[in-house]
Amino acid sequence: MGLVEIALVLLLVLFFMLAGGVWVSIGLLATGFAGMWFAGHARPGDLLATTIWGESSSYTLAALPMFIWMGEILFRTKLSEEMFRGLAPWLNRIPGRLMHVNVLASGLFGSVSGSSAATCATVGKIALPELKKRGYNENLALGSLAGAGTLGILIPPSIMMVVYAVAADVSIIQLFLAGFLPGLLVMALYSGYIAIWSLRNPDKQPPPEPKMSFAEKLRESTNLLPVLLLIALVFIVLISGWASATECAAWGVLGSLAIAWWQGSLTWQSFWASIMGATRVNAMIMLILAGAWYMSKAMALTQIPNALALWVDGFNLSPYALMAALLLMYIILGTALDGISMIVLTTAVVLPMVQKAGFDLVWFGIFVILIVEMAEVTPPVGFNLFVLQTMSGKDSNTVALAAVPFFFLLVLAAAIITIFPQIVMFLPQLAFPPS
Repeated sequence: MGLVEIALVLLLVLFFMLAGGVWVSIGLLATGFAGMWFAGHARPGDLLATTIWGESSSYTLAALPMFIWMGEILFRTKLSEEMFRGLAPWLNRIPGRLMHVNVLASGLFGSVSGSSAATCATVGKIALPELKKRGYNENLALGSLAGAGTLGILIPPSIMMVVYAVAADVSIIQLFLAGFLPGLLVMALYSGYIAIWSLRNPDKQPPPEPKMSFAEKLRESTNLLPVLLLIALVFIVLISGWASATECAAWGVLGSLAIAWWQGSLTWQSFWASIMGATRVNAMIMLILAGAWYMSKAMALTQIPNALALWVDGFNLSPYALMAALLLMYIILGTALDGISMIVLTTAVVLPMVQKAGFDLVWFGIFVILIVEMAEVTPPVGFNLFVLQTMSGKDSNTVALAAVPFFFLLVLAAAIITIFPQIVMFLPQLAFPPS
């Protein structure tokens, strides 16, 4: 059986298991076992144990449960209500109004978390209940959170950028600088879509907030001080070198506990509830990650990603046609692999193609990060979809359909930076002028 047939069989196994109502993590593990069988691996059980142990003991992954706990603590304070009160007066005239908070908050939080799952889980925990309470469309809220959650890996610092920088041997600092303007571009596209959708669906909008004077708006904006101080705390400890990107999560928890204490909402009951809530969400995420790691290992052993990259190389395409083919290739891989595996398994074959076509490797890093963002909202293994499905109680099809417009906005962003590469390269070239 050829590699194409093996890939189709594995995807069919995964789709049928998910369609049958099997847990996502179990479906991924079962597909991984099937891949091991096709690869002829003699002891798939041993590889399962070593893969899960090795990947889950990652230092960078320690930030995930801490950021989730931070979100649980903040959820039990008045912070979510205060954040919406502080932003509402300024967003009241913009179509979509408070729905833009999903994009703004994800962009701010993504700049300190470095993780798509952590951004999606934390902002979703705060924003979803508040938007639902105020009467906003739940499908648009879910879709915007799924899309905006991906900003965690595009706006620096980003774990995924570090992985690519090591794999491609490019400057991490240049890659971080390159991510800022594309991050703002994606935020603008998301907010633009929310505004257009709101104008076309006025009947699905809640009544506007009462009008306020400029002084009243400023007074309401003081409600933003706690969240701004928390973001400033995390930024300061990161920029000053007091803590790494992973350790910043612990500072975020400390700041959240301080806010809860200051507001008088930190009790033993709320503290214990936040720990149990974070444990449940983290256990769900880690179980899904375990399945994704094992399936990625199986895909690596079958040599499917490598063969797909070589197949694309064999067409000898023009530069823009090559980018379009790589975009399609990575989208296909994104249905079965996590972002780190996509980068690690393909860079050895893809990077020489990209250099030969005349593209800068720093620019290509942002291009790949955008495609990894697409994978986060692509069924059947879009990770942000799983997080929101668990948090909202909605079925996977509802969440996936809600995220479809934001997937295509990411495709549009990838096309824009391909046509206008200076959006990516302006800041790196400004800081490090070419000699």
